[in-house]
Amino acid sequence: MGILLFGYKSIPEFKFENIRPQTRFSIVIPFRNEAQNLPDLLQSLKKLKYPSNLFEIIFIDDESDDKSVEIIETNLKSQNYAWGEKTFQFKIIKNKRFSASPKKDAITTAINIAEYEWILTTDADCKFSDKWLEVFNAFIQKKNPIMIAGLVCYSEENSFINHFQKMDNLSLQLVTMGSFGLYNPILCNGANLAYKKEVFNAVGGFSENNHIASGDDIFLLEKLIEKYPKAVHFLKSSDAIVITNSEKNWNTVIQQRIRWASKTIKQKNILSKGLGILVFLTNLFIIVGFIVSLFETDLIPYFLIILVMKMLIDFIVIKMCAAFFNKKNNLFVFIACELIYPIITVLVVLGSIKGSYTWKGRKINNIFYLK
Repeated sequence: MGILLFGYKSIPEFKFENIRPQTRFSIVIPFRNEAQNLPDLLQSLKKLKYPSNLFEIIFIDDESDDKSVEIIETNLKSQNYAWGEKTFQFKIIKNKRFSASPKKDAITTAINIAEYEWILTTDADCKFSDKWLEVFNAFIQKKNPIMIAGLVCYSEENSFINHFQKMDNLSLQLVTMGSFGLYNPILCNGANLAYKKEVFNAVGGFSENNHIASGDDIFLLEKLIEKYPKAVHFLKSSDAIVITNSEKNWNTVIQQRIRWASKTIKQKNILSKGLGILVFLTNLFIIVGFIVSLFETDLIPYFLIILVMKMLIDFIVIKMCAAFFNKKNNLFVFIACELIYPIITVLVVLGSIKGSYTWKGRKINNIFYLK
């Protein structure tokens, strides 16, 4: 974690400057039964401070059976909006399935019809600042990248499950930035990810990984790093953070993290696999240490020393990352999260080994095939 902290500090914060907009974006948003979340997303899109002729939005309907499509059409085609100060181009298309990965299929379907040179992906349960596209445009003009990974955080809710996910996400964001700072990126998030359409096609898109249900972001990152190692960048900017909603129940939290973990074993990066194994063994050790200490009471002091050391390291890491996101840590909530984190981690790893999970109403078996 010390090495990752060094990498995190090595990435300078990008200071936004008002540079003339000239980058053209195709914003790609897959959705499946997101009627509850779409209104917030659409409001964010309407508030974007960017010339409407320089971006388009492509919504991909992945077999929704709620009112998602109707909400988009009603909201964006309403007279009040059409008579407003600006309108923008948008399309609603059906997902064309050709692989075991619905999301990869959706993104590929959209890219095939995208009119502009930069693809910017996000999710239907997200929202962002009105400077989102402006910051990406400025970063592109200054750095000349071919891929940009951005920051993602959870929305604020006053519930323990939300606090747990926020802390978990802060650690993931620090690992992401830390690995970029060490010039060995291992993570990125498709909720805030941009890349050139031409390089997506140049590396064959998601080919070679279409048999894996998740990983539209990670596997593309690996491909582009291999081909363009110096042109993949991280955008560390508070004006370009994408905010997403947390899950509402523990089963969904675990299923989501099994989905994330399922792609780790398929990654080529040794650092990613090594870090995953280290995290698993550390948390397994905490559980085993607790159980053994119940029977061997002489070991309790040693177990407590190790537990406190782990919690102290985690607290420093999360506190540093939380400061950038302008979030505060509640010590008691942190301790509670630390105590259940080992259990969640072990359950997730065992679930990923089993190779099946449920997501968006779909049963995914052996990581590869959908039912």
